[in-house]
Amino acid sequence: MTTTVLFALESDSDILREYKSGDTERAVTFFVRKYQRFVYSIALRYTKNNEDAQDIAQDVFVKAISSLTNFRGEASLKTWLYRITVNACKNEIRKKKLLRFFDFAREDEEFDIISPEPGPDQIHVDSEFYCNVHKALAHLPEKQRETFALRYFDELTYEEISNILGTSVGGLKANYFQAVQKLMVILPQYGIGGM
Repeated sequence: MTTTVLFALESDSDILREYKSGDTERAVTFFVRKYQRFVYSIALRYTKNNEDAQDIAQDVFVKAISSLTNFRGEASLKTWLYRITVNACKNEIRKKKLLRFFDFAREDEEFDIISPEPGPDQIHVDSEFYCNVHKALAHLPEKQRETFALRYFDELTYEEISNILGTSVGGLKANYFQAVQKLMVILPQYGIGGM
């Protein structure tokens, strides 16, 4: 009796090769495991809401998996997923703004005010530290915030971030440096010492 040894699919090319060869379930499992934290953290930074981030991450993977056969490899899977996630987040934010607009427009009906402060069910990590870090990050301009998050939290190289954001490596280094300088001033306001 022979036993087949299955190796982990670690690289993007392994995942794509496995997917295109017909073992889609295995490829999808490794694909989601490899990138679920990355997609979720991006969605959380945009939505600042745990449930919304989880829903968006699920939608992103459904869309990405259904499009894997058409993936041309012009960018890395990570870059491709980043773009899908950001677009999904922006769509969700636009949708919520529109719904809030119509809620406020109904003068004769009651409406819920959505609090900008996270409630107990929105704490995305079991730590006040990360909640405060995200609040501090909200003070940064979008480019600096995204550059800092991709470099510091997602541990991407400047080259990977350049591919994702379409900014030169030199520009990214300047954005990261400026973000760090600003955070060194902002973080103590949230009870967090120097970086």
